[in-house]
Amino acid sequence: MATTVGSLQEQALKRKERLKALRDRQLQVKEPEDGEPDRKRAPEEPEPEQRHRDLKLRNYTPEDEELKERQVPKAKPISVEDKVKDQLEAAVPEPVIEEVDLVNLAPRKPDWDLKRDVAKKLEKLERRTQRAIAELIRERLKGSEDDLAGAVGAVGIEQGLSH
Repeated sequence: MATTVGSLQEQALKRKERLKALRDRQLQVKEPEDGEPDRKRAPEEPEPEQRHRDLKLRNYTPEDEELKERQVPKAKPISVEDKVKDQLEAAVPEPVIEEVDLVNLAPRKPDWDLKRDVAKKLEKLERRTQRAIAELIRERLKGSEDDLAGAVGAVGIEQGLSH
């Protein structure tokens, strides 16, 4: 057991020596030209993080004249009425479109797509229907012309006999 304690002490000494050598190497790297380590030099100017902020006295009224200069002037509250007016004005939306087209706004009938698809076919049928009607009228007129010519001829014959 004595040997284990001795070996532990030897290991501790070796560790201390390594740590000391490591510290010495780090100090040699950080040493400035004058040869003094950083931690032994007096601080010349405080770093920006270490400087204190300027005093601003908001709630305290100092008696000292120097401190009175650091006192922050009291804030004046904004009237509630003005703030509410501003909020109400901001909440009113400006009209984007003056007039609304009701045709575009109204919902379409459920069969609008069917009517759209059938429209071309209906145009063709409408033209054919008009032609057919015109043809029927012509046929009737031709038939009535024959009757009319016969009637006129018959009237002429009757008049010639009676004269």
